[in-house]
Amino acid sequence: MNSETERENNEASLISPDYVRISMAAAIELGLKPGRISCCSCDCINLLQNYPQGCYANCTYCGLARERPGIAEDNSFIRVDWPLYPTDLVAEKIGELERKKEVGRVCVAQVQDHRANNDLVDMISRVRLRAPGVPISALVTATLLNDEWLIQIKEAGADIIGVGLDAASEDLFYSTRGKGTKGPHDWKKHWNIIRKAREMYGPMKVNCHLIVGLGETDRELVEMFYLLKSEQIAAYLFSFNPEPGTVMENAPRVPITRTRRVQLIKNLIEEHELSESSIEFDESGAIRAVDVPREMLKLVTESGVAFMTDGCPDRQGKMACNRPYGSYRPGEEFRDYPFLPESADLKIISNEMKLSEILKSSESAVA
Repeated sequence: MNSETERENNEASLISPDYVRISMAAAIELGLKPGRISCCSCDCINLLQNYPQGCYANCTYCGLARERPGIAEDNSFIRVDWPLYPTDLVAEKIGELERKKEVGRVCVAQVQDHRANNDLVDMISRVRLRAPGVPISALVTATLLNDEWLIQIKEAGADIIGVGLDAASEDLFYSTRGKGTKGPHDWKKHWNIIRKAREMYGPMKVNCHLIVGLGETDRELVEMFYLLKSEQIAAYLFSFNPEPGTVMENAPRVPITRTRRVQLIKNLIEEHELSESSIEFDESGAIRAVDVPREMLKLVTESGVAFMTDGCPDRQGKMACNRPYGSYRPGEEFRDYPFLPESADLKIISNEMKLSEILKSSESAVA
């Protein structure tokens, strides 16, 4: 039996903080796995805590859900395999890569486990020790935290806090993440931690993950974009991609047209001060019409940034966390682009959006 097989057979005992799962893209970037990432690099090294029980939470769409069939170490996360390595080895590899070229960012993600807070602080500290200049995000489980833990995470070296809110409304949160799933998560608790982190870490140093396609309406997403913008909290948009073995494994993915329109509206709100009165919804809460000056629309649709992956920035403020294949599989259409779309991509995006169906002709300024 070779060492690789032995390690796989004993993964149940290889737990955090001494061991960590890393995304396949990060493993390739660090030289721990062979291969290459098509069209882009992996500028954020994503780390995930590992425990034999997996995650105690039971979110209906998550590959780490407590009641997902099979053993925890075989589960995927956002449909991607996360190989397991010693934390110190990963930290050393991050330090080596930083000396060769600047690492955009490291993100350490928690799961729901009674050991997760202490281990998060420990793991951040190990990365900080071996790669002191690399910015670090903590993707936290809000259910586990309080003010003191937020302080400790910051003191360990994290400068950004991410919270997986995922659902755009309280009712949807309840049915996909909370008591409706026999899970521990609570909407009000999440918002308490989000706002406390915003107070401690500063403007745009806290982000909320949101997913288009869990069952929310366009109106609920748009209202959330405005709320987060008003509180100087970043919104990072994911696209639902059903994972086998989860409660939502047979739920359909939303049409790409809807995803593109939501991405466009989000960018117009965040970067171009689009007023709430400029967006109309139908009886079901779907975007029916949007009133946008032609020049502004041209600027956004031709730049392509609105359709890229949302993620934490590097030291220069450029998006680092591009999550290749996080919302789609190789060979599928891009739900979000891990690189700046080129002219051929922009033509595809334009056809997908079908803007003529919802666009009002207006030359008025956006208030």
